Amino acid sequence: MILQDILRVKGTDVYSIVPDASLADVVRLLVAHNCGSLVVASSEDSTRIVGIITERDILRVCASDQPLAETTVASVMTENVITGSLDDSVSDIMGTMTDHRIRHLPVIQDDRLVGIISIGDVVKAKHDHVTAENHHLKNYIQG
Repeated sequence: MILQDILRVKGTDVYSIVPDASLADVVRLLVAHNCGSLVVASSEDSTRIVGIITERDILRVCASDQPLAETTVASVMTENVITGSLDDSVSDIMGTMTDHRIRHLPVIQDDRLVGIISIGDVVKAKHDHVTAENHHLKNYIQG
C-alpha cells in the first residue's frame, strides 16, 4: 500500500494559509475545515510550500500567553517540512511520522503539493487493509 492509495480514498483537498496571516486566522480556518494543520504557502506562489502550522503550534503560543491576533504564522510555523511522495509505502511513512513525532505529512509529486495525510489516515488505511486481508484469509480457509 502506498500514499497514493490513501489519497485516492481520502481526497486531495489541502487547506493553506500565507505566512503573514495571524494565528487567529489559523484557528478560524482549522475550525471551519475541521482539520489539524494548514500548509503555509508562499504569498507569491500558492503552490510553493514554505512551512506547516498545526494545532500543537497554536497550543504552544497559547501557553506562552502571546495574543493569537498579533502573532504571525511565520513566527511559529515549522519551516523544514517533512514530506512524502505518492509512491512512498504506508509502512515507511508510519516510521517517518513516528520518528519525527509528526501527525501531518504533505504529499509532493513533481515539486507540487498533491495532498496531505494525517496519522489518522495512515492508521485507518492500515486497519482497512488488515481487515480485508483477514476476511480473505478466513474465506480461503473455510472455502
